[in-house]
Amino acid sequence: PILKQDEVVENLSAIEAENFNEISDFKTILPPLPIWKDELYLEFHRGCYTTRADQKRQNRRCEELLYQAELLSSFATICAGAIYPSSELETAWKKVLFNQFHDILPGSAIAQVYIDANLAFAEVDRTCRQIMLKSLDAIALQISLPSPPQPDAQPILIFNTLNWSRSEVVSLPLPDSAAENWLVYDLSGQRLVTQIQVCDRPESQFTLLFSANNIPAVGYRVFWLCREAAETPENSSLLPINYKNTELRQVTTTMARIEGFCQETHFEAQRKVLENEFFMAKIDWETGNLSSIWDKLNNREVLNVAGGNQLQAFQDSGQYWDAWNIDPNYEKHQLPAPILKDISWIAQGEIRQSLRVVRQIGKSEFCQDYIVEIGSPLLKIRTLVDWQETHVLVKTAFGLNQSADFATCEIPGGAIARTTKPQTAAEKAKWEVPILRWVDISNDDFGVSLLNDCKYGCDLQPNQLRLTLLRGSTWPDEQADIGIHEFTYAVYPHRGNWQNAGTVRQGYELNLPLLVKVLPKLEENHNKTLPTVGKLLDLSADNLVLMAFKQSEDNPNSWILRCYESEGKEAVLELNSDLGLAISQPVDLLEQPVNLPAQSDDGRSFKISPWKIASFAVNLLPNNSGFVYSKDFNP
Repeated sequence: PILKQDEVVENLSAIEAENFNEISDFKTILPPLPIWKDELYLEFHRGCYTTRADQKRQNRRCEELLYQAELLSSFATICAGAIYPSSELETAWKKVLFNQFHDILPGSAIAQVYIDANLAFAEVDRTCRQIMLKSLDAIALQISLPSPPQPDAQPILIFNTLNWSRSEVVSLPLPDSAAENWLVYDLSGQRLVTQIQVCDRPESQFTLLFSANNIPAVGYRVFWLCREAAETPENSSLLPINYKNTELRQVTTTMARIEGFCQETHFEAQRKVLENEFFMAKIDWETGNLSSIWDKLNNREVLNVAGGNQLQAFQDSGQYWDAWNIDPNYEKHQLPAPILKDISWIAQGEIRQSLRVVRQIGKSEFCQDYIVEIGSPLLKIRTLVDWQETHVLVKTAFGLNQSADFATCEIPGGAIARTTKPQTAAEKAKWEVPILRWVDISNDDFGVSLLNDCKYGCDLQPNQLRLTLLRGSTWPDEQADIGIHEFTYAVYPHRGNWQNAGTVRQGYELNLPLLVKVLPKLEENHNKTLPTVGKLLDLSADNLVLMAFKQSEDNPNSWILRCYESEGKEAVLELNSDLGLAISQPVDLLEQPVNLPAQSDDGRSFKISPWKIASFAVNLLPNNSGFVYSKDFNP
């Protein structure tokens, strides 16, 4: 019915007149507003954390590549006067951001959408890798090298794109013949321990492994690659490594891809223990699960009797929105345990041990490599899946030898504690939650973190962590996740809580391994300005994480540094750089100046509040004659 105007006017007298000059006056007469001190959890669409796993993987990888491309191109401009690729980076960012629209990234779009999305992701990947290669080349040309340990030695550039010093096992593809003749030396001429591993990569049959130690924060260190001295040109079938024709393969990472599928085994497994200085892991020979992880540093067992890396499959009818929703009763419909098909050793060396386990769920095959490396506290599980299931949900479960009331989950720019013992209706609704790079269960004295490189769905119990790996929705895309999937997750036992253990850093290191590039023999150039070991950017505080380092949008001679506090406690940022970089002023996300008082009188350090994202304009100090300025730079 239509309300007549006179009736409306008549009823206006029932509203008491109030005059307000300021919004604060209005607040004084209002009752207190309710406060919600928790995340805004959507009690729906939990399947979107997992559906279309290829989109999740490509999105994370492209975000990481863009971060590295911006970072490396910035330093190529600062150190070598290279042209900053602002247009290419902007185009790439827009492609990634477009693919983050629903229903693309959530996995709930039709098939044609993903044909276009995959083309966009591939273009971003190609653009970023090309920028990174050009930038590393430009930086490398400015490095002044000492005399090599052998005349035919080639320099290896190891670059760390994270803002803390780190050590890590790196891999390097080698020519197919006589791989055992290749050696690695550090800058002091010390020969390093190396390991040759047979691999399935199409460009090389052999991979050389060695431990690259003490790579500076956002910096680099040079090593030498040599042939064994006894090898002479007359009796050698080896040729110098030439990467000119392997454009996008010049930059490699420590976690090489598993090329092809798991059909061939190298030799039968007998010893079923993987071990380094941090822990000893045992594999159940009947199931392929982890039966034990003994923490040597803390002298305790990590897993309970249930074990770890149990692949659990469930019937998942998808409720009534198949791609969007997980069946709330999925746990009542658990499917038979996987069938163990094969166990074989892939590597048993001083640098890396790797045991391959192949299991079958329905028509799908899971090929998993348990990887233990020297100097690493992580037990990595690199996984390749030929997924052929529909309306099936697969999780990996880790039963823990401890109990906690809360689990901590990484979220963008921070972390959140979630209960493992839900009491209220709101808590009970969180039976599947999103995480970013890690989830952790800790007490004051001990904890376990579960890291990942592209998985987001998880469920939490007092003594168990389960990561959701794959789903099999059929609507609106009948073939949504059918096909090959590749991902890595890792177990990190540690002393103390997640802050003390540096779980944030471990998560970043798993996702952003060291970059490895073999350089050609560089000609002598007395004008080179960079040392053989360089620290380009260090934020000083353990709880600060670099989010971006890029050219300013408005000033090509200024650089934007963005970081966040990652552990929920105050941090002090003090910029250290071998390049003579210094903070000129704090800025906001639009790169406009803001007022943030400096912590020190000289303006070199700034206090950053817990969980805060902070941005700063950065410039080269005037008269910093040891380095090359951009040709347009005018201090």
